[in-house]
Amino acid sequence: MGIINKLRKEFIDIIEWLDPSNDIIVHRFERYQNEIKMGAKLTVRESQVAVFINEGQIADVYSPGMYTLTTENMPILSTLKGWKYGFNSPFKAEVYFVNTKKFLDNKWGTPNPVMLRDAEFGPIRIRAFGNYEFRVTDAASFIRDIVGTDGSFTTEQITNQLRTIIVTRFTDAVAEAKIPVLDMAANYNEFSELIGKIIMEEYKTYGLEMTKFLVSNISLPPNVEEALDKRSSMGIIGNMGQYTQFQAANAMEAAATNPGGGGASEGMGMGMGLAMANTMMTNMNQSNQPQQQQQGGGTPPPMPPALTFFVVVNGQQAGPYDLNTLKQMAAKGSLSKESLIWRDGMPNWTAAGQVPEMTQVFAAAPPPIPPPPPVPGT
Repeated sequence: MGIINKLRKEFIDIIEWLDPSNDIIVHRFERYQNEIKMGAKLTVRESQVAVFINEGQIADVYSPGMYTLTTENMPILSTLKGWKYGFNSPFKAEVYFVNTKKFLDNKWGTPNPVMLRDAEFGPIRIRAFGNYEFRVTDAASFIRDIVGTDGSFTTEQITNQLRTIIVTRFTDAVAEAKIPVLDMAANYNEFSELIGKIIMEEYKTYGLEMTKFLVSNISLPPNVEEALDKRSSMGIIGNMGQYTQFQAANAMEAAATNPGGGGASEGMGMGMGLAMANTMMTNMNQSNQPQQQQQGGGTPPPMPPALTFFVVVNGQQAGPYDLNTLKQMAAKGSLSKESLIWRDGMPNWTAAGQVPEMTQVFAAAPPPIPPPPPVPGT
Protein backbone atom coordinates (compact mmCIF):
# COMPACT_ATOMS: atom_id res chain seq x y z
CA MET A 1 0.00 0.00 0.00
CA GLY A 2 2.89 2.37 0.74
CA ILE A 3 4.28 2.02 -2.76
CA ILE A 4 0.83 2.63 -4.30
CA ASN A 5 0.28 5.82 -2.22
CA LYS A 6 3.70 7.07 -3.19
CA LEU A 7 2.98 6.54 -6.85
CA ARG A 8 -0.37 8.32 -6.51
CA LYS A 9 1.34 11.36 -4.97
CA GLU A 10 3.63 11.67 -7.97
CA PHE A 11 0.66 12.52 -10.19
CA ILE A 12 -1.50 15.61 -9.79
CA ASP A 13 -5.14 15.15 -10.71
CA ILE A 14 -6.72 18.37 -9.31
CA ILE A 15 -5.47 21.82 -10.30
CA GLU A 16 -7.11 24.84 -8.65
CA TRP A 17 -6.27 27.99 -6.66
CA LEU A 18 -8.18 29.94 -4.04
CA ASP A 19 -6.93 33.51 -3.50
CA PRO A 20 -6.07 33.87 0.24
CA SER A 21 -5.49 37.63 -0.01
CA ASN A 22 -6.60 40.69 -1.94
CA ASP A 23 -3.32 41.70 -3.55
CA ILE A 24 -2.02 38.64 -5.46
CA ILE A 25 -2.23 39.16 -9.21
CA VAL A 26 -0.41 36.01 -10.42
CA HIS A 27 0.05 32.70 -8.56
CA ARG A 28 2.07 29.74 -9.81
CA PHE A 29 0.48 26.39 -9.01
CA GLU A 30 3.06 24.38 -7.10
CA ARG A 31 3.48 20.78 -8.29
CA TYR A 32 6.84 20.09 -6.59
CA GLN A 33 8.36 18.36 -9.61
CA ASN A 34 5.31 16.06 -9.85
CA GLU A 35 3.67 15.34 -13.16
CA ILE A 36 0.14 16.35 -14.10
CA LYS A 37 -2.02 13.34 -14.77
CA MET A 38 -3.70 13.23 -18.13
CA GLY A 39 -7.43 13.58 -17.40
CA ALA A 40 -6.80 15.76 -14.34
CA LYS A 41 -9.47 18.24 -13.33
CA LEU A 42 -8.69 21.95 -13.86
CA THR A 43 -10.96 24.41 -12.03
CA VAL A 44 -10.77 28.06 -13.09
CA ARG A 45 -13.04 30.27 -11.01
CA GLU A 46 -14.67 33.53 -11.94
CA SER A 47 -12.16 36.41 -12.06
CA GLN A 48 -9.36 33.91 -12.88
CA VAL A 49 -7.47 32.77 -15.96
CA ALA A 50 -5.18 29.70 -16.04
CA VAL A 51 -2.08 29.79 -18.25
CA PHE A 52 -0.06 26.64 -19.05
CA ILE A 53 3.63 27.16 -19.79
CA ASN A 54 5.83 24.46 -21.28
CA GLU A 55 9.62 24.86 -21.09
CA GLY A 56 9.31 28.66 -20.82
CA GLN A 57 6.83 28.98 -23.70
CA ILE A 58 3.21 30.02 -23.17
CA ALA A 59 0.85 27.28 -24.33
CA ASP A 60 -2.88 27.04 -23.59
CA VAL A 61 -4.95 29.69 -21.77
CA TYR A 62 -8.16 28.71 -19.96
CA SER A 63 -11.03 31.03 -19.07
CA PRO A 64 -13.37 30.38 -16.08
CA GLY A 65 -14.85 26.88 -16.03
CA MET A 66 -14.07 23.25 -15.14
CA TYR A 67 -11.93 21.20 -17.57
CA THR A 68 -10.83 17.59 -17.88
CA LEU A 69 -7.35 17.85 -19.33
CA THR A 70 -6.93 15.79 -22.48
CA THR A 71 -5.03 16.24 -25.69
CA GLU A 72 -8.27 17.49 -27.26
CA ASN A 73 -8.58 20.59 -25.05
CA MET A 74 -4.82 21.25 -24.88
CA PRO A 75 -4.08 21.81 -28.58
CA ILE A 76 -1.00 24.01 -28.18
CA LEU A 77 0.58 21.93 -25.42
CA SER A 78 -0.14 18.74 -27.37
CA THR A 79 1.69 20.20 -30.34
CA LEU A 80 4.66 21.27 -28.19
CA LYS A 81 4.83 17.80 -26.59
CA GLY A 82 4.49 16.03 -29.94
CA TRP A 83 1.33 14.12 -29.00
CA LYS A 84 0.09 13.52 -32.49
CA TYR A 85 -1.92 10.39 -31.83
CA GLY A 86 -3.66 11.13 -28.51
CA PHE A 87 -0.84 9.97 -26.25
CA ASN A 88 -2.27 10.23 -22.71
CA SER A 89 0.74 9.86 -20.44
CA PRO A 90 1.36 12.23 -17.47
CA PHE A 91 3.20 15.44 -18.35
CA LYS A 92 5.06 18.31 -16.72
CA ALA A 93 3.98 21.92 -17.21
CA GLU A 94 3.89 25.12 -15.20
CA VAL A 95 0.42 26.44 -14.42
CA TYR A 96 -0.08 30.14 -13.58
CA PHE A 97 -3.37 31.45 -12.24
CA VAL A 98 -3.95 35.11 -13.14
CA ASN A 99 -6.37 37.15 -11.05
CA THR A 100 -8.55 39.22 -13.39
CA LYS A 101 -10.66 40.99 -10.76
CA LYS A 102 -10.52 44.77 -10.25
CA PHE A 103 -7.84 45.87 -7.80
CA LEU A 104 -9.44 48.81 -6.00
CA ASP A 105 -8.31 51.81 -3.98
CA ASN A 106 -4.71 52.02 -5.17
CA LYS A 107 -3.26 55.31 -3.98
CA TRP A 108 -1.23 57.73 -6.07
CA GLY A 109 0.31 61.10 -5.24
CA THR A 110 3.04 63.52 -6.30
CA PRO A 111 6.21 62.62 -4.35
CA ASN A 112 7.52 66.17 -4.85
CA PRO A 113 5.63 69.46 -5.38
CA VAL A 114 4.84 70.27 -9.00
CA MET A 115 6.07 73.69 -10.18
CA LEU A 116 3.50 75.73 -12.12
CA ARG A 117 3.10 79.30 -13.35
CA ASP A 118 -0.23 80.61 -12.06
CA ALA A 119 -1.93 83.65 -13.61
CA GLU A 120 -2.78 85.14 -10.18
CA PHE A 121 0.01 83.97 -7.84
CA GLY A 122 2.88 83.62 -10.32
CA PRO A 123 5.31 80.67 -9.85
CA ILE A 124 3.75 78.25 -7.39
CA ARG A 125 3.99 74.63 -6.18
CA ILE A 126 1.10 72.21 -5.83
CA ARG A 127 0.61 68.64 -4.60
CA ALA A 128 -2.01 66.20 -5.86
CA PHE A 129 -3.46 62.92 -4.57
CA GLY A 130 -6.04 60.38 -5.66
CA ASN A 131 -6.68 56.70 -6.31
CA TYR A 132 -7.16 54.35 -9.27
CA GLU A 133 -8.41 50.87 -10.20
CA PHE A 134 -6.99 48.35 -12.67
CA ARG A 135 -7.25 44.73 -13.73
CA VAL A 136 -5.50 42.24 -16.02
CA THR A 137 -7.09 41.86 -19.46
CA ASP A 138 -4.35 40.02 -21.36
CA ALA A 139 -2.96 37.31 -19.05
CA ALA A 140 -0.43 35.95 -21.55
CA SER A 141 1.09 39.39 -22.25
CA PHE A 142 1.15 40.25 -18.55
CA ILE A 143 3.06 37.07 -17.68
CA ARG A 144 5.39 37.40 -20.65
CA ASP A 145 6.29 41.09 -20.22
CA ILE A 146 5.88 41.76 -16.48
CA VAL A 147 5.73 38.68 -14.28
CA GLY A 148 8.33 36.42 -15.90
CA THR A 149 9.11 33.47 -13.63
CA ASP A 150 7.84 35.07 -10.39
CA GLY A 151 5.80 32.47 -8.52
CA SER A 152 3.68 34.99 -6.60
CA PHE A 153 3.29 38.41 -8.17
CA THR A 154 1.48 41.04 -6.02
CA THR A 155 0.09 44.50 -6.66
CA GLU A 156 2.97 46.05 -4.70
CA GLN A 157 5.42 44.89 -7.36
CA ILE A 158 3.77 46.92 -10.13
CA THR A 159 1.99 49.84 -8.46
CA ASN A 160 5.21 51.88 -8.21
CA GLN A 161 5.55 51.79 -11.99
CA LEU A 162 1.85 52.54 -12.47
CA ARG A 163 2.06 55.51 -10.08
CA THR A 164 5.07 56.88 -11.96
CA ILE A 165 3.08 56.86 -15.19
CA ILE A 166 0.17 58.62 -13.47
CA VAL A 167 2.29 61.39 -11.90
CA THR A 168 4.09 62.08 -15.17
CA ARG A 169 0.89 62.35 -17.20
CA PHE A 170 -0.88 64.36 -14.48
CA THR A 171 1.93 66.93 -14.26
CA ASP A 172 1.97 67.42 -18.01
CA ALA A 173 -1.83 67.71 -18.26
CA VAL A 174 -2.13 70.26 -15.41
CA ALA A 175 0.68 72.41 -16.80
CA GLU A 176 -0.86 72.47 -20.28
CA ALA A 177 -4.38 73.21 -18.97
CA LYS A 178 -3.20 76.54 -17.43
CA ILE A 179 -6.16 76.57 -15.04
CA PRO A 180 -5.75 78.99 -12.08
CA VAL A 181 -4.99 77.21 -8.81
CA LEU A 182 -8.11 78.57 -7.13
CA ASP A 183 -10.25 77.08 -9.94
CA MET A 184 -8.70 73.59 -9.97
CA ALA A 185 -11.17 72.23 -7.42
CA ALA A 186 -13.93 72.85 -9.95
CA ASN A 187 -12.12 70.71 -12.55
CA TYR A 188 -11.36 67.47 -10.69
CA ASN A 189 -13.75 65.50 -12.92
CA GLU A 190 -12.23 66.98 -16.08
CA PHE A 191 -8.70 66.16 -14.91
CA SER A 192 -9.75 62.62 -14.00
CA GLU A 193 -11.33 61.94 -17.40
CA LEU A 194 -8.50 63.52 -19.39
CA ILE A 195 -5.65 61.78 -17.57
CA GLY A 196 -7.57 58.49 -17.39
CA LYS A 197 -7.86 58.36 -21.19
CA ILE A 198 -4.15 59.02 -21.62
CA ILE A 199 -3.10 56.38 -19.08
CA MET A 200 -5.52 53.78 -20.47
CA GLU A 201 -3.50 53.42 -23.67
CA GLU A 202 -0.23 53.01 -21.79
CA TYR A 203 -1.65 50.38 -19.45
CA LYS A 204 -2.70 48.26 -22.44
CA THR A 205 0.96 47.68 -23.27
CA TYR A 206 1.28 45.86 -19.93
CA GLY A 207 -1.82 43.74 -20.54
CA LEU A 208 -3.76 45.89 -18.04
CA GLU A 209 -6.88 48.04 -18.12
CA MET A 210 -7.35 51.24 -16.14
CA THR A 211 -10.95 50.90 -14.96
CA LYS A 212 -11.11 54.13 -12.95
CA PHE A 213 -8.87 57.11 -12.20
CA LEU A 214 -9.73 59.84 -9.70
CA VAL A 215 -8.13 63.11 -8.57
CA SER A 216 -9.24 63.59 -4.97
CA ASN A 217 -7.15 66.57 -3.86
CA ILE A 218 -4.94 69.35 -5.25
CA SER A 219 -3.34 71.44 -2.50
CA LEU A 220 -0.81 74.23 -1.96
CA PRO A 221 2.22 74.11 0.37
CA PRO A 222 1.34 74.87 4.04
CA ASN A 223 2.98 78.31 4.08
CA VAL A 224 1.12 79.38 0.93
CA GLU A 225 -2.16 78.09 2.34
CA GLU A 226 -1.54 80.08 5.54
CA ALA A 227 -0.94 83.27 3.55
CA LEU A 228 -4.06 82.59 1.49
CA ASP A 229 -6.10 82.10 4.68
CA LYS A 230 -4.92 85.47 5.98
CA ARG A 231 -5.85 87.11 2.71
CA SER A 232 -9.31 85.53 2.85
CA SER A 233 -9.73 86.62 6.47
CA MET A 234 -8.96 90.23 5.58
CA GLY A 235 -11.58 90.07 2.84
CA ILE A 236 -14.16 88.75 5.31
CA ILE A 237 -13.29 91.32 8.00
CA GLY A 238 -13.89 94.20 5.59
CA ASN A 239 -14.01 97.51 7.54
CA MET A 240 -11.03 97.47 9.91
CA GLY A 241 -12.50 100.22 12.11
CA GLN A 242 -15.70 98.28 12.74
CA TYR A 243 -13.69 95.10 13.38
CA THR A 244 -11.56 96.94 15.98
CA GLN A 245 -14.68 98.20 17.74
CA PHE A 246 -16.13 94.71 17.78
CA GLN A 247 -12.95 93.24 19.28
CA ALA A 248 -12.73 95.97 21.90
CA ALA A 249 -16.37 95.46 22.92
CA ASN A 250 -15.80 91.72 23.31
CA ALA A 251 -12.73 92.37 25.45
CA MET A 252 -14.62 94.80 27.69
CA GLU A 253 -17.45 92.30 28.15
CA ALA A 254 -15.00 89.55 29.06
CA ALA A 255 -13.25 91.81 31.58
CA ALA A 256 -16.57 92.86 33.15
CA THR A 257 -17.65 89.24 33.66
CA ASN A 258 -14.34 88.30 35.32
CA PRO A 259 -14.83 89.09 39.04
CA GLY A 260 -11.40 87.79 40.00
CA GLY A 261 -9.53 90.13 37.71
CA GLY A 262 -9.28 92.89 40.30
CA GLY A 263 -7.46 96.07 39.46
CA ALA A 264 -5.74 94.55 36.46
CA SER A 265 -9.04 93.72 34.76
CA GLU A 266 -10.47 97.14 35.67
CA GLY A 267 -7.44 98.88 34.20
CA MET A 268 -7.67 96.74 31.12
CA GLY A 269 -11.36 97.52 30.76
CA MET A 270 -10.69 101.25 31.15
CA GLY A 271 -7.94 101.09 28.54
CA MET A 272 -10.19 99.20 26.16
CA GLY A 273 -12.95 101.73 26.71
CA LEU A 274 -10.66 104.67 25.95
CA ALA A 275 -9.34 102.93 22.85
CA MET A 276 -12.85 102.20 21.62
CA ALA A 277 -13.97 105.75 22.32
CA ASN A 278 -10.98 107.12 20.43
CA THR A 279 -11.75 104.83 17.48
CA MET A 280 -15.39 105.85 17.45
CA MET A 281 -14.49 109.57 17.51
CA THR A 282 -12.09 109.05 14.63
CA ASN A 283 -14.73 107.24 12.58
CA MET A 284 -17.29 109.96 13.38
CA ASN A 285 -14.91 112.69 12.29
CA GLN A 286 -14.20 110.82 9.06
CA SER A 287 -17.90 110.38 8.37
CA ASN A 288 -18.58 114.10 9.05
CA GLN A 289 -15.84 115.38 6.74
CA PRO A 290 -17.92 115.25 3.52
CA GLN A 291 -20.77 117.18 5.24
CA GLN A 292 -18.35 119.84 6.55
CA GLN A 293 -16.84 120.26 3.10
CA GLN A 294 -20.33 120.76 1.65
CA GLN A 295 -21.04 123.48 4.26
CA GLY A 296 -17.83 125.34 3.42
CA GLY A 297 -15.99 124.53 6.64
CA GLY A 298 -13.27 122.09 7.50
CA THR A 299 -9.85 121.65 5.88
CA PRO A 300 -9.43 123.23 2.40
CA PRO A 301 -8.49 120.95 -0.49
CA PRO A 302 -4.77 120.54 -1.34
CA MET A 303 -3.01 123.05 -3.57
CA PRO A 304 -2.82 122.15 -7.26
CA PRO A 305 0.66 121.20 -8.49
CA ALA A 306 2.82 123.97 -9.96
CA LEU A 307 2.89 124.28 -13.74
CA THR A 308 6.35 123.31 -15.09
CA PHE A 309 7.91 123.01 -18.56
CA PHE A 310 10.95 121.34 -20.09
CA VAL A 311 13.03 123.61 -22.35
CA VAL A 312 15.49 122.93 -25.17
CA VAL A 313 18.64 124.92 -24.35
CA ASN A 314 21.64 124.68 -26.71
CA GLY A 315 20.18 121.52 -28.24
CA GLN A 316 19.81 119.80 -24.84
CA GLN A 317 16.71 119.09 -22.72
CA ALA A 318 16.65 121.11 -19.48
CA GLY A 319 14.17 121.49 -16.66
CA PRO A 320 11.49 121.19 -15.65
CA TYR A 321 11.16 124.87 -14.72
CA ASP A 322 8.24 126.66 -13.10
CA LEU A 323 6.82 129.89 -14.51
CA ASN A 324 8.91 132.14 -12.20
CA THR A 325 12.13 130.52 -13.40
CA LEU A 326 11.00 130.78 -17.01
CA LYS A 327 10.37 134.53 -16.52
CA GLN A 328 13.94 134.98 -15.28
CA MET A 329 15.27 133.01 -18.28
CA ALA A 330 13.22 135.17 -20.67
CA ALA A 331 14.53 138.31 -18.97
CA LYS A 332 18.12 137.11 -19.46
CA GLY A 333 17.47 136.21 -23.09
CA SER A 334 18.08 132.48 -22.69
CA LEU A 335 14.40 131.81 -23.48
CA SER A 336 12.51 133.25 -26.45
CA LYS A 337 9.22 132.68 -28.15
CA GLU A 338 10.99 130.43 -30.66
CA SER A 339 12.43 128.18 -27.92
CA LEU A 340 10.92 124.65 -27.89
CA ILE A 341 9.12 123.69 -24.69
CA TRP A 342 7.08 120.70 -23.48
CA ARG A 343 5.04 119.60 -20.44
CA ASP A 344 2.97 116.58 -19.47
CA GLY A 345 -0.15 116.48 -21.65
CA MET A 346 1.40 118.12 -24.75
CA PRO A 347 1.70 115.84 -27.78
CA ASN A 348 4.97 117.36 -29.11
CA TRP A 349 7.62 119.97 -28.49
CA THR A 350 6.16 123.41 -29.36
CA ALA A 351 7.52 126.93 -29.74
CA ALA A 352 7.07 128.81 -26.48
CA GLY A 353 5.24 131.69 -28.20
CA GLN A 354 2.48 129.28 -29.30
CA VAL A 355 1.70 128.00 -25.77
CA PRO A 356 -1.06 130.05 -24.03
CA GLU A 357 0.40 129.55 -20.54
CA MET A 358 3.64 131.25 -21.67
CA THR A 359 1.90 134.59 -22.40
CA GLN A 360 2.54 135.86 -18.88
CA VAL A 361 6.20 134.84 -19.15
CA PHE A 362 6.94 136.93 -22.23
CA ALA A 363 4.65 139.77 -21.11
CA ALA A 364 6.92 140.33 -18.10
CA ALA A 365 10.12 140.16 -20.16
CA PRO A 366 11.55 143.42 -21.60
CA PRO A 367 11.66 143.75 -25.39
CA PRO A 368 14.92 142.92 -27.16
CA ILE A 369 17.65 145.59 -27.01
CA PRO A 370 17.64 147.55 -30.23
CA PRO A 371 20.85 147.57 -32.22
CA PRO A 372 23.11 150.64 -31.75
CA PRO A 373 22.52 153.57 -34.15
CA PRO A 374 24.91 153.79 -37.10
CA VAL A 375 27.95 155.98 -36.68
CA PRO A 376 27.87 159.05 -39.07
CA GLY A 377 30.23 158.77 -41.98
CA THR A 378 30.22 154.96 -41.97
